[in-house]
Amino acid sequence: GLHRCSDLPDTGDRTVLYPRGMPDDLAPVAVFAYRRPGHLDRTLAALAADPGAQATSVTVFCDGAKGPDDADAVAQARAVARAARGFASVEVIERPRNMGLAANVIDGVTWMLQEHDRVIVLEDDMVVSPDFLGYMNSALDIYADAPEVVSIHAYMYPTQRQLPQTFFLRGADCWGWATWRSGWATFRPDGRALLRELEDRGLTDEFDFDGAFGYTQMLRDQVAGSVDSWAVRWYASAFLAGKLTLYPGRSLVENIGLDGSGTHSRGTRGLGTAVGSMGVLERIDPVEDQGARAAVAEALRSQSTPRSRWAGRVRRRWPR
Repeated sequence: GLHRCSDLPDTGDRTVLYPRGMPDDLAPVAVFAYRRPGHLDRTLAALAADPGAQATSVTVFCDGAKGPDDADAVAQARAVARAARGFASVEVIERPRNMGLAANVIDGVTWMLQEHDRVIVLEDDMVVSPDFLGYMNSALDIYADAPEVVSIHAYMYPTQRQLPQTFFLRGADCWGWATWRSGWATFRPDGRALLRELEDRGLTDEFDFDGAFGYTQMLRDQVAGSVDSWAVRWYASAFLAGKLTLYPGRSLVENIGLDGSGTHSRGTRGLGTAVGSMGVLERIDPVEDQGARAAVAEALRSQSTPRSRWAGRVRRRWPR
């Protein structure tokens, strides 16, 4: 695993994770939580088991309760956050009111990047591999000066295809990711403007991975107020800007929130995957990998409903 690479040499054209031993500090991690104390406990425990955890500062953004029915679970989640150990430091931000996931994430990532030049982002249902922090920090270092690269992602969709160690896809993603201050500057919160540009430029089919998944409809739902999604706007912002995100060939994150407990877990159960490992991280050219894109499209299409596929065909023929 990556955490065992301290005795390996720096080969110049390759970057070995922690090649000269553990650094004094790594990129800070922001964790976003609400009312799932059990999920949050597993997320923080897995992160603390990463060999880089003791050099990592963690900030947990705990959203407020919507009402009396949520108050006890919210209080329990905050207690789990305050009890977290095994990190360089832990700060808990307790929101005084319910902001909703999108506002909590957007505000929290923005705040973190006012204080730091990079950040790693998790939600309270992401169980990470022991290689997670090594991969994220090394990739953040490797591509820090690549203007085409907007973010680093740790989750990979389940696929039977053989994929390279890492690859690039156009856009951005949300299940265990990282970015720089310059990358987050790409984010545009106005979903209506993003949707209009996608339609005007005739990009909705490509945005939907050639009709494999209804991201355009998700953006329409966000504009209509029926979905509170920051992630589809992050994806659209990066996609329209022509930016790329680095993915691992094997997922370094398992989403344990596909059990119906999450706000937006409906329709994503088929995307669950166990965590893998990563070896020596090699720099690759920042170009979209068409084979990997096809593999992701297959994974997305395999868990789309017949109705959603039919709707995608209709939207491709009559996009308005």
